[in-house]
Amino acid sequence: MKLAQSYSRLGTETAFEVLARARALEAQGRKIVHLEIGEPDFDTPANIREAAKKALDRGYTHYGPSAGLPEARKAVAEYVSKTRAVPVAPEETLIVPGGKPILFFSIMALVDPGDEIIYPNPGFPIYESMINYVGGKAVPLPIREENDFDFDPAEFERLLTPKTKLVIVNSPANPTGGVMSASTMERVAKALAKFPNAMLLSDEIYSRIVYEGSHLSLLSLPGMKERTILLDGFSKTWAMTGWRLGYGVGPRWLIDAMAKLSTNDHSCTASFSQMAAIEALNGPQDCVDKMVAEFKRRRDVIVKGLNSLPGVTCRTPKAAFYVFPSIKGTGMKSKALADALLSEAGVACLPGTSFGSHGEGYLRFSYANSVENIEAALAAMKQALPKLAEAVAK
Repeated sequence: MKLAQSYSRLGTETAFEVLARARALEAQGRKIVHLEIGEPDFDTPANIREAAKKALDRGYTHYGPSAGLPEARKAVAEYVSKTRAVPVAPEETLIVPGGKPILFFSIMALVDPGDEIIYPNPGFPIYESMINYVGGKAVPLPIREENDFDFDPAEFERLLTPKTKLVIVNSPANPTGGVMSASTMERVAKALAKFPNAMLLSDEIYSRIVYEGSHLSLLSLPGMKERTILLDGFSKTWAMTGWRLGYGVGPRWLIDAMAKLSTNDHSCTASFSQMAAIEALNGPQDCVDKMVAEFKRRRDVIVKGLNSLPGVTCRTPKAAFYVFPSIKGTGMKSKALADALLSEAGVACLPGTSFGSHGEGYLRFSYANSVENIEAALAAMKQALPKLAEAVAK
């Protein structure tokens, strides 16, 4: 028996593979500092948990509409209208279990074999995985440190062709913590106006975790609402990774198509969790502010510490909870160094190549961990790096 040929084109998320290896080492008695997984280490706020409990008691335990409960779609529409300063109707929203279905369904609904999809590299690995799975042509858009982990608009313009069916952007970004500038967004919108068949998928899952200025969205630019799919959700902002809750916003014709895919895929998103989502959107937001302030404190600690390590340089990210330091000065390749740090120093991180070929020469650390653990990881790396560099020199 054989798997379908298309299965061979699927990629994966290295974070979960490294997490499994780290857990195996812990089972052997090793102490591991987890800086590999992109998950807030905070509990879901109490008011959100309480809303879910009340929903269970009120009977929200049955099927709901594939596109989402009407009251949840209304809450998402109002939230996006407010935060992106653009009017959104409930019928232009889709509630799904996690953020990935919006990515999957957008590509499945729009892309035929041979269509070109521009995506950020380094970027979230599932972008390229899903493009390849459906038979699209993956066109990497380099994200470079010299551009402060934004991309070069001129380079983007050169990649656009009549075959471009979808453009994926991610701001704030995983793995770099970079943010698209307003000028880059304006260039993107202007360039896309010349290619009327190309849609834009804007992944804004880290939209609330911003340290400098305020979040900007391509959805807000003139003429972009009609051709933009917004991807956002609850996992990062309200520490709800295990709840599996996300949403998309887009043109009605595309949302209806994606809702049909929802019917075929998972029927509907859990009803009681959608009631918790309403509370997350409409309830007190001080929990988010406190979490972001703590992430910023940790960011400053890890950036300073990484810049003190031999062969390592690190820019200060503007958003999300990742750093993407250059390790080119160590003389080691990304995967080799990430593997060595796990085995020799007990520090779990990801090689930059987990996010695409343009990630070579970098590592990704998630600072969704305590300052104490971050400092322990930095101390362990400071001790291990000279030995590793010496081994490479030999």
